[in-house]
Amino acid sequence: MTQVQRFRDVYEECYPRVLAYATSLVGRQAGEDITSETFTVAWQRVGNIPQPALPWLLGVARNLVRELRRRDAHQYLLAAEEAQRISSGAHMDVGDVAAEVTDRHNALQALASLPEADRELLTLIAWHGLSAREAAQVLDCTTATLTVRLYRARRRLEKALETAPVSQTASAPPVEAPHPTHHEGAPA
Repeated sequence: MTQVQRFRDVYEECYPRVLAYATSLVGRQAGEDITSETFTVAWQRVGNIPQPALPWLLGVARNLVRELRRRDAHQYLLAAEEAQRISSGAHMDVGDVAAEVTDRHNALQALASLPEADRELLTLIAWHGLSAREAAQVLDCTTATLTVRLYRARRRLEKALETAPVSQTASAPPVEAPHPTHHEGAPA
């Protein structure tokens, strides 16, 4: 297989998921830029892309996001906002739509109340469909460390859901994630 074909295969397989990951971290416009930069790096290192390629690509994207945040003092849109936008087009089953919207709103509020590290971990597993091993590779930690962090993040999410106020209406304002207070590199 030529390097051009290898790159084309990786690009076709992974582009949508890398874009979704980057977009969930920094919003649509910056996410597209990060995704383009990620695949530029992939092209430059096409001979060294591991199998499977997705965790490696998400790790590159994550590092590019970190660099972007260091250069730019402005806050970026977080996972809850993008997840809400992406899933707004999802198929809804017949049922009590108001209850579903209220449940979703409460879940997004609970997610937004968590530290950024918890949100990122939970979305890698739940929304981006990575295994614990793949997510550990993205976050540059061991699978054992990731498993402990995931357990703690899930407990914090459960607690946030239990303490979330019960919405009286489904027309509540959109969820805005709080500014992160968790510092990079600090234990979760």
